[in-house]
Amino acid sequence: MHARPSPARILGVIALATAGISVSGPLARLAGAPPLAIAVWRLLLSLLILAVPLLATGSWREWRGLSTRDLAIAGGAGALLALHFWSWIASLGLTTIAASVLLVNLHPIVIVAGSALWLDERPTRPQLMGIAIALLGAALVALAPGSETAPADGGQAVGSAAMLGNTLAVIGALTVGLYYLAGRSLRQRLSLWPYVALVYGACLVSLLIAAAFTATPLWPYAPRELGIFALIALGPMLAGHTGFNWALRYVPAYVVSVALLAEPVGAALIAALLPGIRELPTPSTLLGGTILLVGLAVSARTRGASKD
Repeated sequence: MHARPSPARILGVIALATAGISVSGPLARLAGAPPLAIAVWRLLLSLLILAVPLLATGSWREWRGLSTRDLAIAGGAGALLALHFWSWIASLGLTTIAASVLLVNLHPIVIVAGSALWLDERPTRPQLMGIAIALLGAALVALAPGSETAPADGGQAVGSAAMLGNTLAVIGALTVGLYYLAGRSLRQRLSLWPYVALVYGACLVSLLIAAAFTATPLWPYAPRELGIFALIALGPMLAGHTGFNWALRYVPAYVVSVALLAEPVGAALIAALLPGIRELPTPSTLLGGTILLVGLAVSARTRGASKD
């Protein structure tokens, strides 16, 4: 049995994981490639990384016990994840990073609602209160004016473009919430590495089909772009998701869930400080974001769930 890591090490991993997921939005903004291309490269490089523990542990053999229904679930979950990546990355070119990351983090509400509708898991009164608070904050964020620096062209993210970006971010929250629900039963039959490899593989196939259908160029890209793609895969995937999943072995799930709420804060700070972006959220976005995060924290704390 492995010795329990020290509290300082656990806290350090959680902090690194939080930083890892926080860089995803700013890095995607810096990339000049189309959203579908960014998503394809993120999944492709992530799968190359995942192949190491998958092969080293031999856990890929778990796929042999899957039924046709299981494979269909994996395919559906992968398609939902593909739509999430496309819609969220596309939103970053139309609205502010702060608004996009805040709104895409509404997915716990989708999970609670879906669990009540399809899994007969009714939300508690504190969860409903948290959802109501989060929705109020989300409305303030969605209706807030743009920041001082534009996502795409140097002007303000205002009007119909910002509204479309906010809508795409909400679609990203909806689809990733449905992705978690769709993969829930499958996750119970597969350990971590074969599960994420299977679903990410289905996601990559869906993205490649979409890229072919829309004639999105996937190659060639300059070394700068390829470097950004690699950082997107390494930061959010390797440091972020892997770190949080490691921490779940040693801390309660709600600790990880609340830590995930730091992503919008971290992403907004990075966007404000990064020379290539220099984006400052408006007071309305800050107020709405604070209310949204409080609502999600209430819901997450009472649910004890986390992002996997």
